[in-house]
Amino acid sequence: MNEDFPVQRFEEHRDHLRAVAFRMLGSTGEADDAVQETWMRFARTDTADVEHLRGWLTTVVSRICLNLLRSRRTRREDTLDADLPLPAAPNAGGDPESEAVMADAVGLALQVVIDSLGPAERLAFVLHDLFGVPFDRIAPVLDRTTEATRQLASRARRRVRDGRRRADADRDVRQQKTVVDAFLAAAREGRFEDLLAVLDPDITVVADEAAVATGFAGREVIGASAVAAIFNGQAENAVTVVVDGLVGAMWAPGGTPRSVLSFTVIDGKVASIEIMNAPDTIAMLDLDTFDD
Repeated sequence: MNEDFPVQRFEEHRDHLRAVAFRMLGSTGEADDAVQETWMRFARTDTADVEHLRGWLTTVVSRICLNLLRSRRTRREDTLDADLPLPAAPNAGGDPESEAVMADAVGLALQVVIDSLGPAERLAFVLHDLFGVPFDRIAPVLDRTTEATRQLASRARRRVRDGRRRADADRDVRQQKTVVDAFLAAAREGRFEDLLAVLDPDITVVADEAAVATGFAGREVIGASAVAAIFNGQAENAVTVVVDGLVGAMWAPGGTPRSVLSFTVIDGKVASIEIMNAPDTIAMLDLDTFDD
């Protein structure tokens, strides 16, 4: 066999792998490192029987990027190369919701929004919506079910819509925590006006069926006044946590999470809240506490 053949096989996919890694990481340097690590794993592995090498390599580079994202999720990362054109990425196509979101979300502005997503959401969104990877191939990378992976991409898509409304989303986790802490304090102490002050006028709260079943107002509540009225005097014993890389809150009596809230903070205000009470959903979340 030609000694250069494995190198040629890999090089045919290098640009694709670099584009995937760049969209995931927002850094050319880290993207190149991820591609190099992918090459090293490829070189150590017998891939002669791999029918779809691009798919195999995409899975490998995705796992590498996911590990990098998780390692940096609680510290500020200023890695975006603002002056460098982004590698092109094909849209998945065939999904009207995806196409509507992606129609005007291109270039640097899109990467800024992607950079604000949690690691799991980011991977699901990038691989499916930008590179057309099916959810059943993404799910094993995240160690989740296909349906859970689909939900991650949907949540990410919603956050991309929020981010496109205001390009300068607050990406610093600590700044987001300040806003969420203010929200929880005002809610606990029944300070209605202070609650309004930290809520976006068009805030949307989405609750799962389990939350509705336990007494939440409905599947969707829109508007600062309505949301403030619901949370005013509530949130006792809720603590601020990291939910899939983003700031959230958790109610965990006896140490067992019973309700998890995921916040989207834009321009210093809470733009959306997702309430998750279903045990199966909570079990799949990546929850972490803050080190004060």
